[in-house]
Amino acid sequence: MRLYFIHGGKRVWLSAWLQTSGWPVILIPLAITYLHRRATDPATKLFYMKTPLFMAAAIVGVLTGLDDYLYAYGVARLPVSTSSLIIATQLAFTAGFAFLLVKEKFTYYSINAVVLLTAGAGVLAMHTTSDKPAGESSREYMMGFVMTLGAAALYGFILPLVELTYKKSRQEISYTLVMEIQMIMCLLATVFCTVGMLINKDFQAIPREARDFELGDAKYYQVVVWSAVIWQCFFLGAIGVIFCASSLLSGILIALLLPATEILAVIFFQEKFQAEKGVALGLSLWGFASYFYGEMKENKKKKLAAPQTLMPPSNNPVGNA
Repeated sequence: MRLYFIHGGKRVWLSAWLQTSGWPVILIPLAITYLHRRATDPATKLFYMKTPLFMAAAIVGVLTGLDDYLYAYGVARLPVSTSSLIIATQLAFTAGFAFLLVKEKFTYYSINAVVLLTAGAGVLAMHTTSDKPAGESSREYMMGFVMTLGAAALYGFILPLVELTYKKSRQEISYTLVMEIQMIMCLLATVFCTVGMLINKDFQAIPREARDFELGDAKYYQVVVWSAVIWQCFFLGAIGVIFCASSLLSGILIALLLPATEILAVIFFQEKFQAEKGVALGLSLWGFASYFYGEMKENKKKKLAAPQTLMPPSNNPVGNA
């Protein structure tokens, strides 16, 4: 996403639109699963989703569209290493909303992780102008910071909301249905962003922007297409983990992108890595480690508390002897 803006891209709504516009990609695995079902059951339905679940997915989709815009705005204004540190705070928001919406239990370690991640964002906030891109005003930079933090908070709400949708659904949730939910979510998010693009006249600007792109128009379209495809893989993984485990684990896995993003931003974009970013990264990694350690301890307790299966006494007189 940042590559697009660094080399001449200026359309925030377009960048937001790309995050979900690849939704037709989901039709491929859906078609494969349908053909597989049809081979054993010719009367199988094309789509499983019923109206209540469709409405819930549509609402989450509109919220996702808004989140896409907030995130794209932040990426347009901030260096990758900064925006990724702010986005990592979504774990704190996910934990809070998971507690409120799906009654996720808190432990000392999860609370510690939330505090550390929030502190990391606070460290960055105190040094908001030290890595401001050239030619960008302090107001634009601050707006990028606030919008990215807003995106983290909103996505921290969306993940538990998806989990709540699964739990409240009157349909049995299968992974095929999960893909259908993703398709509807991304479709509605794309519609939301399409309205923004039409108002901003982004579609008319694409050919001109491609010609002026510093890497060439062919690379411009490659960046656009692959962004859309990769984002679909991300969404499928994010809501798939919620189906298999929980929204909190999904948030943790997303937050674990942070170290890789920090390193890649320095390598490929030659971004500055000041002391405050190092402190924020350290606090974030400490938070991750705290959470995972707590999860390991909880899992160990559950295993010890689980009733042991006893072997029935043998009826073999030799064995009994």
